[in-house]
Amino acid sequence: MSYGQGGPQSQWDPWKPHSQQQPWNSGEDDGTPDWAALAEASETRNKRRKLLFTAGGALAAIAIGTAVAVAVVSANGGDPEAGPGNLPAGASLPGTGTATPSFEPTSAPPPLNPADFISSAEKDTAPLGPDTLFAGKQVTLGDTAYTKGATDDTSGCASVAGGTLPRILTANGCTRMMRATYTHGDIAVTVGVAVFDNAAQAAQAKAQTDDRSIVRSLFGKGGVKPFCDGAFCRSTRNAYGRYAYFTISGFTTGKDVTKKDTAVFGAGNGLAQFTVNQIHRRGQEQAEAAAR
Repeated sequence: MSYGQGGPQSQWDPWKPHSQQQPWNSGEDDGTPDWAALAEASETRNKRRKLLFTAGGALAAIAIGTAVAVAVVSANGGDPEAGPGNLPAGASLPGTGTATPSFEPTSAPPPLNPADFISSAEKDTAPLGPDTLFAGKQVTLGDTAYTKGATDDTSGCASVAGGTLPRILTANGCTRMMRATYTHGDIAVTVGVAVFDNAAQAAQAKAQTDDRSIVRSLFGKGGVKPFCDGAFCRSTRNAYGRYAYFTISGFTTGKDVTKKDTAVFGAGNGLAQFTVNQIHRRGQEQAEAAAR
C-alpha cells in the first residue's frame, strides 16, 4: 500500500514476509549523509554545551560564595557567653570534629574530652557546690575586680527563678540551683547555675527560655544591697553540658538599666563567661583524673 500520490512503492519491509531488501539509493537523491553538515551541527552543539557548562559553573561559584558569606556573618553573630572562652591548648568544645582518629598500637591514647564529663550526672561526680563553682573571694575581668558577696544553693530551682523560668526548670527536671552575687561599685550581678541530669535536658530548658526567663537577684547577705527588685535589669541565659546558667545585672541604687549602661552589660557578659569557664574547668579536671 502506498500513502500519497506518485511516490515510489515501499521497498524492503523487515516485518513483511518474502520481501526483499532493496538498495537505499533510489531516485535522484542517493541518500548519502552530508558529513560536512553533520560535523558542523555537532560542533555547534558542543559549543552550546560548553557555554551552558561555563554559565552553570559561574552560577554555582556565585551560589557557593554567597553561602560562605552568610555563614561567616551568622557565625560572628553569636552570644558572647555561648561557650567557654580562652581555652588552654588541647581543650575542645562539644561537637568539634566528626572523624574518629586512628592510633598506632604504640601511640599514646587520645586525650579525654572534658565536655563528656560535665554532660551527664553519671560521669560528673566531682564535689559540686557554690564554693567550688564560684571559687575565690573575687573575680577580675579585664581591669575590673568584682567582689563575691552572697551565695546560696537549693534543690527548689523554681523558688529562686522568676517570670517564665520556674515552669521551664521544673518541666525539664532541674535538680539544683546555685547562685552567687558579685559587685563592683553600684553594679551587682547574680549568677545562677541550674543543674540537670544530662545535657539534653539543659539544652532543652535553655531553648524554651525567653526574655522573661530570669534568675532572681540574691542580696541581703554578704553586704549586698538590694538590686533588680522592681527596677529594669539586664539578663542573660545559656547552657553548657548539663548546666544552664543565667545572669541578672543591675544597680544597687535602684536605677533602671538602659542600653547606654555598657558597664552593666559588660559585667553580665563577663561573669557569664567566667561561669561557663568554671564549668569547663570542672570537666577538664575530671578528664585529667580519669586519664591518670
